[in-house]
Amino acid sequence: MSSVVRTRYAPSPTGYIHIGNLRSALYEYLIARVNGGRFILRIEDTDQERLVEGAVDVIYRTLKICGLKYDEGPDIGGPYGPYIQSERKHLYLPYAEELVRKGHAYYCFCSKERLEALQKEYRERGEVFRYDRHCLKLSEEEVRKKLEAGEPYVIRQKMPTEGTTTFYDAVYGEITVNNSELEDQILIKSDGYPTYNFANVIDDHLMNITHVVRGSEYLSSTPKYKLLYEAFGWEVPVYVHLPLIVKPDGSKISKRKGDATFEDLLAEGYLPEAIINYLALLGWSPDSNQEIFSLAELEKVFSIDRISKSPSVFDIAKLRWFNGEYIRAMSLEKFHEIALPWIKKGLEKDLPTLPIAKMIQPRTEVLSEIPEKLGFFNALADYDLELYTNKKMKTNPELSLSNLRAAASVLEGLTEWNEKNIYESLTALAEKLQVKTGQIFWPVRIAVSGQLVTPGGASEIAEVLGKEETLRRINIGIEKLSSAV
Repeated sequence: MSSVVRTRYAPSPTGYIHIGNLRSALYEYLIARVNGGRFILRIEDTDQERLVEGAVDVIYRTLKICGLKYDEGPDIGGPYGPYIQSERKHLYLPYAEELVRKGHAYYCFCSKERLEALQKEYRERGEVFRYDRHCLKLSEEEVRKKLEAGEPYVIRQKMPTEGTTTFYDAVYGEITVNNSELEDQILIKSDGYPTYNFANVIDDHLMNITHVVRGSEYLSSTPKYKLLYEAFGWEVPVYVHLPLIVKPDGSKISKRKGDATFEDLLAEGYLPEAIINYLALLGWSPDSNQEIFSLAELEKVFSIDRISKSPSVFDIAKLRWFNGEYIRAMSLEKFHEIALPWIKKGLEKDLPTLPIAKMIQPRTEVLSEIPEKLGFFNALADYDLELYTNKKMKTNPELSLSNLRAAASVLEGLTEWNEKNIYESLTALAEKLQVKTGQIFWPVRIAVSGQLVTPGGASEIAEVLGKEETLRRINIGIEKLSSAV
């Protein structure tokens, strides 16, 4: 086996990448990088029935967006290609036939009907189905005749029926299983393609993979892999099984149950950097209290020995927090760039977007929430005059009316309309009237927005609306208050 650490991400192109799958890719990438090794992409498309058109492009795009740059892969090549399993189809049968010759595998000619009848018997007895080794009893001559006659077949791994198999996992330690529990799994299917389990072992060996990283749900398959490695006389790689990612109720995350995929999260306005940061901490903990990590930082500090055995809870509220932290850490220009499509989605008129971005950046956690925050810019909805009452500011409709009239007069006289001038003129007005600044800014904000909660203050909103629209709305407020007070 190679002295250089070599890990591989080997997804099946089934249309989307779920959170657990992406975390596996991340950990495989980090194990390679922290050890100065190589990270390989291999496409496992041997299950032809589950293939989805365009899914390979989803894999490429996801890894690129996340910054997980691989050193070898289908689109860039490498010394161990091809890196798509269907293009390696010719490799697997000879290895399966070698196992047959060594007595570790056998041909099975059982029909689909016979296997279905057998499964029915097991179900009726309330037992877990196990192949009954019917074809293991065939003589070499019988097997030869069936092969020459072109009868369809599969090749099954012949499991030991006595004793135990032990393997070591870098996370879970030493694990031993009784061989009597192992079923004679299929290695080569009737269509000539290898099964996932067999192709994995062959390709990992041929590609010199040193560390096999995958979810802990595959722990039960590992003894079968170990027996295959031993049957061939090959060195067994380091197994790194990752804890499950579960929902807060303890159930497993599943696309079929409506749980978000990576692309779903992107579409909702989560940033790739925030998702990667959060996924890194789902099952791994640093040796410090640090929570915000760039990918470059993770490449230096990640370690297998700090991967947890316990299931990790995917908490969307925590991901929101990470996302908000990343948004607030951005430059205004960068935030404006990524938020612009969402800002435009929320606006029905042409308004300056940079001031809006500046206003909402400190108050945004997920980009998809931006449009709903901007509705009041499009039109001033009818609002309750009770909004002008604020006990903390010690203001009410009567006082608000007086202060709005004064504010309208001051703002009317502004020649340069920007947030700074608006803020300073209203602050100066509060000093002149000897009232709290909030007693000026509160009624102005209510008048220009018609909302109790807004993404920005009075001067910020007024800058975006422009002088004419701001004064129009303030005058509407004055009229409403005048008729009620």
